[in-house]
Amino acid sequence: MKNRAEKKDPSQMRQGYTTGACATAATKAALLTLLTGEAPSKVDIQLPVGRSATFHIHTAAQSPGTATCSVIKDAGDDPDATHGAEIASTVRWISEKGIHLDGGEGVGRVTKPGLPVPVGEAAINPVPRKMIRQAVEEVLEGLEEERGVRVVISVPGGEEIAEKTLNARLGIVGGISILGTRGIVVPFSTAAYRASVVQAISVARANNCKHLVLTTGGSSEKHAMKLFPELPEEAFIQMGDFVGFALKHAKRHGAEKVTLVGMMGKFSKVAQGVMMVHSKSAPVDFGFLARVAEEVGAPSSLVEKVKEANTATHAGQLMEAAGYPSYFSTLSRYVCQQAHQHVEGGLRLETVLVKMKGELLGRAEWCDEQSESDRNRR
Repeated sequence: MKNRAEKKDPSQMRQGYTTGACATAATKAALLTLLTGEAPSKVDIQLPVGRSATFHIHTAAQSPGTATCSVIKDAGDDPDATHGAEIASTVRWISEKGIHLDGGEGVGRVTKPGLPVPVGEAAINPVPRKMIRQAVEEVLEGLEEERGVRVVISVPGGEEIAEKTLNARLGIVGGISILGTRGIVVPFSTAAYRASVVQAISVARANNCKHLVLTTGGSSEKHAMKLFPELPEEAFIQMGDFVGFALKHAKRHGAEKVTLVGMMGKFSKVAQGVMMVHSKSAPVDFGFLARVAEEVGAPSSLVEKVKEANTATHAGQLMEAAGYPSYFSTLSRYVCQQAHQHVEGGLRLETVLVKMKGELLGRAEWCDEQSESDRNRR
C-alpha cells in the first residue's frame, strides 16, 4: 500500500472529494434506488467548481418507502481525517412536501453560535446542503406528483473520526461535519486551512471571547492553555503559518486582545515582519537575529556565533546558555510591533515565546498608545 504521507510534487498530487460531494452522491443514488427499485453502481453529480464527478456506490439497501446508499470518501493525497470514511444517505418518502435534510449517526450537531449552521441543526454546511437539494430536485424533476422527501446523512464511526478534529471546540458534538465549498479536496489546501482559521475566530467571538490566543500548532497551543487557564477553549485558535491572515481576521471580528504563542523558528520570522511563516515562504534571517543579540549587549564573539547558527532555535540556545533573557523579550517585542503594524493598530497584542517543552523564553505586550509614543520619540 502506498504511503499517503510520502512527500510528492504538489503538481502531481491527486485531488479528492469533500464529504459534501460524497453525501450528495450517496443521496442521489439512494433516491434513484427508491424510484426505480434498483441501486445504481455509480452516479454522476455536478460539483460547485463547475464540473461533474463520478462516484462508485459502496453499499445499497432498500425497504418499502426507504433506501440507503453509501460511498467511501477519497480525499486524494490530502492528509484528511475523513479519508476512507463511509458517507451514507437514507432517503424516504414523507407526507410533508419539500426536501427535509438532517444528520444521523456520526454527523455532528451544532451547539455553539458562530458557525454557518444554526445551533441545534446537523453540521451540514450551506454548500453541501445546496448540493444535496439540487441533486434531489434533479432526480425528481418531471414527476407528475410533487413528493416530500426526507434525507438523513450518516457517517458510521463519525464520532471517533471527529476526535481527530477540532469539532468539539467549535461546538460540534456527536460526529464530523459535512463540508466543502468546491466539492473537491486540494491536497494541503491553504484555502481550506484559512477557512478553518476564520471559522474558529468566528466561533470564539460569537461566544464572547474578547481575548484570543493564536498559536502556530498543537504544541504551542498546549503550552498556551497552561498559561491562560481562565480562558475558554474557544479562545485558542491554531493559526498555523498564517499569522498575518489570522491577525487581520481577529481584528475584523472585533477582538480586543490577541496573544501570539509560538517558538523561535516561526516567531523569529514574524519579528522581521514576515507574516506567512511556512518554511518555504521565507528563510530565517540570521543577520537579524545577530543584530538583536548585539542590541541586548552580547559580545561580538557571541553575535558572530548567532549569525552562524544552524537554526533559529540554535541561535536561541546560544543566547540562553550565555545568560541573555532580554534577548527573548526583545524578540517578543519585535513580534508585537510587526503584528501591530500589519493590522494597522486597533488591537492590544501580546507575544509569548516558548521552548518545545513549554518553558517560557520571552514575553512582551504592545498597544496603540505604545506605537504613538514610539512615533513621538522619532
